[in-house]
Amino acid sequence: MSEIEADAVPAPRSKPGPVYGLVRGILRPLVRMIYRPTITGAEHVPRTGPVILASNHLSFVDSIVIPLAAPRPVQFLAKSHYFTGSGLKGWMSRTFFTAIGAVGVERGAGAQAQAALDQGRRILDSGSAFALYPEGTRSLDGRLYRGRTGIAWLALTTGATVVPVGLIGTQEIQPVGSSVPRVRPVTVRFGEPLDLSRHGAPTSGRARRAATDEVMAAIHALTGQELADAYNEAPPHGALAKLADRVAPRERV
Repeated sequence: MSEIEADAVPAPRSKPGPVYGLVRGILRPLVRMIYRPTITGAEHVPRTGPVILASNHLSFVDSIVIPLAAPRPVQFLAKSHYFTGSGLKGWMSRTFFTAIGAVGVERGAGAQAQAALDQGRRILDSGSAFALYPEGTRSLDGRLYRGRTGIAWLALTTGATVVPVGLIGTQEIQPVGSSVPRVRPVTVRFGEPLDLSRHGAPTSGRARRAATDEVMAAIHALTGQELADAYNEAPPHGALAKLADRVAPRERV
């Protein structure tokens, strides 16, 4: 989720539609034949019930790689403009992203961020799998950034199991600025499930922070990325904004 991405472009399906199964059935063997990805730990993903796949984020293709590598249907949030275009190009974009399980949302923070979390909650409450990126947006320098606490709110509110996911090499398939995917080795590692309930209630900021840090530590163990020890976002602009962020830093969701 980016910042987190929010505000429904209409209400999402609580489960992927029939086209998802058709597209996944075609793309999955095709992609595996071409890219020959190394996939480990798929047995850690529960086959039924609500589960959050929490992954690092290196490339646009991550949101295609995870659904194709996961052993069960997965939904995730995507930018709304993939669903709102006009003409043939808009139709193709909308059809493709709907088919791979994407739910269109606007980028935003605050109330919009909570709206995005509510989207994820509806998906999880239906017993589905939901993928998200705790870092917020993709890492442009390859480092693993600090996780935003929206994932903890979702897990603690819904009781969903969290499975950490480590992606390695996806940034080489489609580097920033590239529009054509390249054939490069990619590894997808599913870690052991995490039960975050021991951290406390979702209303506790301390519980959300501790639970999120546990998730990020698990992702780091899978990827071995250099830790950035910062949020992946543009720094505040202006002296007053920088001072406010230091004196009363907001919780990143």
